[in-house]
Amino acid sequence: QVQLVESGGALIQPGGSLRLSCAAFGFTFSSYAMNWYRQASGKERELVATITSAGDSTNYADSVKGRFTISRDNALNTMYLQMNSLKPEDAAVYYCNAQDIYYGRRWYPELWGQGTRVTVSS
Repeated sequence: QVQLVESGGALIQPGGSLRLSCAAFGFTFSSYAMNWYRQASGKERELVATITSAGDSTNYADSVKGRFTISRDNALNTMYLQMNSLKPEDAAVYYCNAQDIYYGRRWYPELWGQGTRVTVSS
């Protein structure tokens, strides 16, 4: 029931743009900060961007500052990652993440989506 579902990954050329979405189900989405992570082949998973529960503050990895924008629409229980000026090194599986979620009698220390793959290639 408690679930995060990413979508929007695609094959895109360098310099192109793409918007990823993360739909949340089964918990009070508007109460929680959210994160985007990514994991490239053979690399460790890295934090890309974070956003507060109200969407009033964001943070980004240095590698994506000025190119990526994290946002959320709490009315739609959805978070987004707008990616512009994509580079080959941005290619990865992108994951939606939330931490320390409570809903009803249950506690989820970490919640991860299934991931959506972004391929940047000419």
